[in-house]
Amino acid sequence: MVAIIDYGVGNLFSLCSSLKAIGEEAVITSDVEVIKSADKLILPGVGAFGDAMEKLRTSGLDKVILSEAQKGKDIMGICLGMQMLFEKSFEYGEHKGLSLIKGSVVPMQDSIPQNLKIPHIGWNALHFKNNSKIFKYINENDCVYFVHSFYATDCEESVTATAEYGKELTASVQKGNVFGCQFHPEKSGNVGLKILKAFCEKEEN
Repeated sequence: MVAIIDYGVGNLFSLCSSLKAIGEEAVITSDVEVIKSADKLILPGVGAFGDAMEKLRTSGLDKVILSEAQKGKDIMGICLGMQMLFEKSFEYGEHKGLSLIKGSVVPMQDSIPQNLKIPHIGWNALHFKNNSKIFKYINENDCVYFVHSFYATDCEESVTATAEYGKELTASVQKGNVFGCQFHPEKSGNVGLKILKAFCEKEEN
């Protein structure tokens, strides 16, 4: 069972529908016991980093996520959910993240050509950097769907894929059992479903 963590931020219905489309049992929940009993966790998120982290901490779910990650349970952060896995974000100030992955989240406007629109919205090809099990069913240059104005940096050792938008931007990361996708698998058609399928698969002994 996959638990989609509900802390009041994110388009949870489409993600749940995508998981069910690939035959996975999925539940949207803020119940600690349900989260603990799940095989995999997904941390979604849209909106502002600071507000989302505040909601996560107010609910106490930040501690649950950290505890489950420490136990070795697979967790995937999507979009803002991925950014929250990092140490901090400089979105409208400086905000502390979950620190599950080394690195920071910074504005794109300081890094990409001025003629490119922000937020970055649309389909971009993935360029693999390090092996990750979530890409086992897809190919180099397969396209996924992005919607973001900030990106992760200073995280080279964890980057598993990048996408080109005026410069190489972090598209996905992994540190052990902690995964992050800046793009939206649930909005990325068949490629996204294959990524979710690979994440949800049980490890072979």
